[in-house]
Amino acid sequence: MAESDEGGYNRKRAALAVLPFLLLGLADIILLLQWGINPLWGFMILPPILFMSVLAWIAFRSGLVGNRVVDDDPAVGDLDHD
Repeated sequence: MAESDEGGYNRKRAALAVLPFLLLGLADIILLLQWGINPLWGFMILPPILFMSVLAWIAFRSGLVGNRVVDDDPAVGDLDHD
């Protein structure tokens, strides 16, 4: 896994990047429950919120989000190359 060198992210930075979205999802569940909607709806939307938060955390932690390299080679299927 990527350490915190040159654009790589560590676990703490990944958690800080994902935390606002996780809190927004949990606030949505709390709002639904306060409106008096069936609590089953809160449990139905909780797994996708947690899944996407974990997926985003893995992407940030591994450096997938921050390490984009521009390649100077022509694109595959580019018909205008000589």
